[in-house]
Amino acid sequence: MLKSKTFVTKTRSGGVMKIVREHYLRDDIWCGSEACTECKQESTVLQKDAIIESNLCVFPHYLLPDTNVVLHQIDVLDNPLIRNVIILQIVLQEVRHRSPPVYKRLKDITHDKDKHVYTFTNEHHRETFIEREPGESANDRNDRAIRVAATWYNQHLKTTELKEDGLKVVLLTNDRANKEKAVEGGLLAYTCEEYVKSLIANPELMDHLALTSKEHNKVGTDKVVFPEHLPLSRIQAGIKSGTFLQGTFRASRDNYLEATVLIQGEGEDSNEVLLKGLPQLNRAVNNDVVAVQLLPRDQWVAPSLVLLQDDGSAKDDDTTEEEEGEKPLKNVGPELARKPTGKVVGIIKRNRRPFCGMLNVSSIKEATRHLFTPADRHVPRIYIETRQAAVLVSQRIMVAIDGWNKYSRYPNGHFVRSLGKAGDKETETEVLLLEHDIPHQAFSQTVLSFLPKMPWTITPEDMAVREDLRQLMVCSVDPPGCTDIDDALHCRELDNGNLEVGVHIADVGHFIRPGNALDIEAGNRGTTVYLCGRRIDMLPELLSSNLCSLRSNVERLSFSCIWEMNHKAEILKTRFTKSVISSKASLTYAEAQMRIDDASMNDGITKSLRGLDKLAKSLKKQRIENGALTLSSVEVRFHMDSETHDPIDLQTKELIETNSMVEEFMVLANISVAQKIYEEFSECSLLRKHAAPPPSNYDILNKAAKSKGLQIHTDSAKALADSLNVATVDGFPYFNTLLRILATRCMMQAVYFCSGMDSDFNHYGLASPIYTHFTSPIRRYSDIIVHRLLAVAIAADGTYPDLVDKHKLSALCNNLNYRHKMAQYAQRASVAFNTQLFFKSRGILKEEGYVLFVRKNAITVLVPKFGLEGTVFFDGKDRSGPKLSFDEEVPALTVDQHIFHMFDKVKVTISVDSGNIQHQKIRMELVEPMIPGVSREIQLASQ
Repeated sequence: MLKSKTFVTKTRSGGVMKIVREHYLRDDIWCGSEACTECKQESTVLQKDAIIESNLCVFPHYLLPDTNVVLHQIDVLDNPLIRNVIILQIVLQEVRHRSPPVYKRLKDITHDKDKHVYTFTNEHHRETFIEREPGESANDRNDRAIRVAATWYNQHLKTTELKEDGLKVVLLTNDRANKEKAVEGGLLAYTCEEYVKSLIANPELMDHLALTSKEHNKVGTDKVVFPEHLPLSRIQAGIKSGTFLQGTFRASRDNYLEATVLIQGEGEDSNEVLLKGLPQLNRAVNNDVVAVQLLPRDQWVAPSLVLLQDDGSAKDDDTTEEEEGEKPLKNVGPELARKPTGKVVGIIKRNRRPFCGMLNVSSIKEATRHLFTPADRHVPRIYIETRQAAVLVSQRIMVAIDGWNKYSRYPNGHFVRSLGKAGDKETETEVLLLEHDIPHQAFSQTVLSFLPKMPWTITPEDMAVREDLRQLMVCSVDPPGCTDIDDALHCRELDNGNLEVGVHIADVGHFIRPGNALDIEAGNRGTTVYLCGRRIDMLPELLSSNLCSLRSNVERLSFSCIWEMNHKAEILKTRFTKSVISSKASLTYAEAQMRIDDASMNDGITKSLRGLDKLAKSLKKQRIENGALTLSSVEVRFHMDSETHDPIDLQTKELIETNSMVEEFMVLANISVAQKIYEEFSECSLLRKHAAPPPSNYDILNKAAKSKGLQIHTDSAKALADSLNVATVDGFPYFNTLLRILATRCMMQAVYFCSGMDSDFNHYGLASPIYTHFTSPIRRYSDIIVHRLLAVAIAADGTYPDLVDKHKLSALCNNLNYRHKMAQYAQRASVAFNTQLFFKSRGILKEEGYVLFVRKNAITVLVPKFGLEGTVFFDGKDRSGPKLSFDEEVPALTVDQHIFHMFDKVKVTISVDSGNIQHQKIRMELVEPMIPGVSREIQLASQ
C-alpha cells in the first residue's frame, strides 16, 4: 500500500521546489511476540510469559513507553528487571533527533537479548500508521500514533489461547493529557513512577526515577537563590542582536564560585568571559552551552588568586557568598588583570552525562534525600532521593542530573548505578575511565569480524605492489615492555658517499579499510590510552600487539619514508613507498645507547644506530637554530608489584640520547609527510598545528625570571628558546629546568585541523611551517587518515568520498582533539591515583621541593625527586593563625614575617590525606622555613 505527500519548499537561492514523498505501508510486519499465532514471523523477541511482580499489573504484560519516558527515564528502562518492552519506530526516531546519547543507550538496550526489547515499525504498518489531522500539532499526532499502536497490540494479542485477563500492553507516559486519552480509549496507562512504585520485590528501582519538571520546583526553599533563565526565543534574539554571547561554560577547579565561558570566534583577546559568584554562574554545569550577558566595564574583575574549594559540607540554600568565603562581585584587581566579566542568562544546550562520585548521607534520621559529591571538582553536588543510603555510603556510584530550579543551591538528580567499593583499585580505575569519557568496553563481535583470519601471511600479491626492504638493517627503539611497536629505523651508506635513512611505520591502513565497523570504532576511540599498569587499545590486540607491531625477526607490512642525506643531515631526496621489512632487533632506549657507546660492537645494527645518532644531533641543532623549543615537564615511572600490581617504587623518567634520536627522525618524517599530502590535497589534509601563546600567557614566566634578575624574550619561539638557553643562576642548577617547566605551562594546546578550514598551519613549538602525525598509526587514528592521504598521493591506494570531504574531516579532527585531551587527563589522573597508593603505605616523608606558584593563600610546591606537585595552604582568617599579605606584581606571599617567592627552596612533609574518602589527596605541609603556628605541629609529627 502506497501513500504519498506533496509539498513545496523554498531553495537557498529563493526558488520553489516541489517535493513528493512516498510512504509505503505493509501488512506483513511482525508483532515480535512468541504468544502470537497470527504473524508469520521467523523469530520473536517478546516473551509469552512476561511477568513482573506488580500491584497494578498482576497479569503478563508488555511495556510500551512514550518518547518522554524513554528520554527522561532511560535508567529505569536500562535496569535488568525491566524486560519485554515495545519501542515504537516513532519513539526511536524522536529520541534519535532529541538526544543522541539516550538514543545510543536505547539501541544498546534493544540489542541486549536478555532484555527482550522489540522495535515495532508502527509508521509502516497498515493498521498503525495515522495521518496528521488538520490543526493537530506534530506532538499531538505522535501521541495519538502511540495510543493507536498500543490499542492495536492489545487487540492483536487477544487470541483464542489467551483469556480476557491474559497478556496485555501497558502504556507508560508522564503526560497527563496523553494518559487521560489513553484511559478513555480503554488502554492501561500509568506514569513511570506509578508503575515503578507498584513493583513488589524491587523497591530500589525507585532510586532510578528521574524527577519531572514539576517535582523539581517542589525542591528547595522559598528564597530565590538564582535569577530566572530567559526563554530560548529571547536568548536567540539576543545572540542575533549581539546583546548576549554564546559559549561553553568552563567551571573552575580551584574556585567553585568562579567560571569562564569560552566564546568561539571572538578574537584572541576577548574569547573568554569571566563569571564570579553563584548568581552569575546561574545553574550552569561544566560544558553546558550557555548565553552570557557582559556586565558594564566598570564591573569587570580579575580572576581570583584564592584557592577556594567547596569543603564537602552541605550548604543551606540560604547561605550567602560572604558566608562561603567570597565577597560579592565588585571592582577588584589591577586594571590590566581585569577580564571581560558577565553573567549566565540562560542554558542553550545541556551537556550533562552521569557523574561518578560518593554519597554524603543526611544527618537527619530516616531521611531519603541525600547529597551526592561528584569526583569531578568542576561539577556541583547533587541532591538525590534514595532508600539505599546505608548500602551506598561507602561505594562509588553514578548519578545523573534531572534539573535545577532557582530555589535550590544544588541541582536534583537520581541514582544510576553502583560502581563498587570506594578505594578499590578496579573501582577507581573504572571511575577514572568513565569520568574522562574513555571508550573502554571490549571490542564487539561486529568489530572483531573485520580482523584478518589467522594464520595470516604476506601474500605474493602483497609483495607485487610493495618494495622489498627485508635485507636492510632495520631496528626499533622503544620504552621497556613496549608491545605496540609503530616505528623502526635504518641508516646505511650509499655508493655515492651519501647516507640513506629510513623511517618505517606499521601499515595499519592495510588491515583497516574505510567505513567498516573496525574503522568506525577506531575513529571513535581516537587514541590508545596509557594508564599506570594498563593500556586501553584503540585497535584490537591482534593488530596492536601482533600483526601491525614491527617486532624483530618477523616480516611486517610498512609504510616507509626514505631520505638521501649528506653527512650534515641535509636532505637531498625524499621518497615514500609501501614496503615489507624484517626488523633485526627490538631494542629499549638503554640497549640502543649501550650499543652506540660500546666501541667493541661493530655489527650492522650498531653501525646503523651510530649513523642515526650522529645525524639526529645535526637535525636537532638545525631545529634549535630555527627556533624550536626545548621545554620540560616532570614525568614519573612506577615500578609495579608483579602480583598485586600496586606501585612499589616511583621515579622521575630520565631521558637519554637515544630518546632524542628517535624523536628527531619521527619529527622529520611527520614534516616530510605533511608537505607531501598538502601538495596533493590542499583542501583536505589532516595537519597538526601549535598556536603561539598570547603575550599575557607569559606574564608568570616573565615575573619568575625577573625575580632572579633575568629577562625572557617572548617575541618569537626563537627568542624564547634563546632566552631559556642562557637563563641560569649561579649555585642553582635546577633553576633552568624550573623555568622550562613554567614555560611549558604557558603553551597552547596543539590541535589537529583540516587544511581547507584554516589558514594558520604553523607549529610554534617545533618551529615548523607545516606538521602532521604519521608515525604512530597503531595508537592514533589521525595517523591512519594521514596514511590514507599519503597512499593516494603516491598512487598506492584509491580515495573515497569522506577522505576528501573537508567538513567531515574537520568534524573528525574535533573528535580526535577531544579524545587526545581526555586521554591526557586520564593518564594524569592515573598517575595521581597510583602516587596516592605509593605514599599511603609510607607514612610521612620529608623531602626538598621548590615553590612553583604563589597564590593569595597558598603555595604550589614541586618535589623533583618524585615529580610531585602539591599545595600548601595558609589559613589567614583565624586570628590565631598567620597573617597573610600578597603582592601580585612580584608575585610574593608574606606569611607572618616570611616572604615566599617563586622557585624558593622549601622542605615539606608528604602524606596521604584520607580524611575525605571521596577526594583522597597528597597532603603537603611546610617544614622549612619554620613559621610559628604553621609548621610546628607537622615538624613534631615527622620527627
